[in-house]
Amino acid sequence: MKILYQRNSSSHERKRLGPYEIESLIAPGQEGQFTAYRVRVEAGQETSESYHKIAEECYYVVSGTGKAILDDSEYELNPGDFLRLPPGTRHKFVTSDSPLEMLDIHSPGSRPDRDVYFVGETPEGFTSKE
Repeated sequence: MKILYQRNSSSHERKRLGPYEIESLIAPGQEGQFTAYRVRVEAGQETSESYHKIAEECYYVVSGTGKAILDDSEYELNPGDFLRLPPGTRHKFVTSDSPLEMLDIHSPGSRPDRDVYFVGETPEGFTSKE
């Protein structure tokens, strides 16, 4: 067994990407068949609509509340909720009066510069292109 991430480690940094704050839980050099992130969206925010051509994506809501808009359908989000998004699922998040924190897993792996596409403007920090 190998521990790849420890919460208090100084080797993991958080990055601000548009309205997202993401923290990679698996370093690029350790990446295998998937990527994992801790994702935080501050209160009162709406993310841009995005999708993945290749990756399946799973979110687990750790804390906070909000809405997930998946292919134009809205779903309330609360701690303990789980979302499975097949490739091509358009998605965005709207937070309520508290930040939304989620565990985010992609298989195969996806990073801000790989297999992330936006409907409309690409938020700062993301670089995938059609």
